[in-house]
Amino acid sequence: MDQLRVGRPGPRHAGELWTVQRAAYVSEAQRYDAPRIPPLLETLEQVRADLAGDVPAAAAWLGPRLVGSVRGRVEGDRMEIARLTVAPDVQGRGVGRALLAAVHAAAPAVVVRFWLVTGSASHDNRRLYAAAGYREAGTAVDAAGVELVRMERERGVSARCGHGP
Repeated sequence: MDQLRVGRPGPRHAGELWTVQRAAYVSEAQRYDAPRIPPLLETLEQVRADLAGDVPAAAAWLGPRLVGSVRGRVEGDRMEIARLTVAPDVQGRGVGRALLAAVHAAAPAVVVRFWLVTGSASHDNRRLYAAAGYREAGTAVDAAGVELVRMERERGVSARCGHGP
């Protein structure tokens, strides 16, 4: 297997990133019988705009293939971890952990807390985030009718999986 490489994606990666995002979120949409979840409604132009700006972001490649990505959304001293995606055929191989570590490291110094949402029935995702130091902080239902779990962690919290913050 090729060596995993994590780096900053640019606008030229938008098409690949968008394709992987859609592939990764189709299974989530099926799990919840909710084909209109926000990640599947995001346009290529929205992804390209994020990557052209100063949004904290990371992408993962195996050889020449983009296999995952994540973006952050900074608001004051907090950053939302958004659109963490891993290609379905490489899930469970540490790509998600590497992307989380990279986006945490890319956060501006002012950020003291990270937060994210995931589906309540997305047990693998919840385990990944818990291993990265996230704790459940509440629930909500989104516009697609999916029950979400909000998870948070402070900056500098060590991951339980031994792969750093």
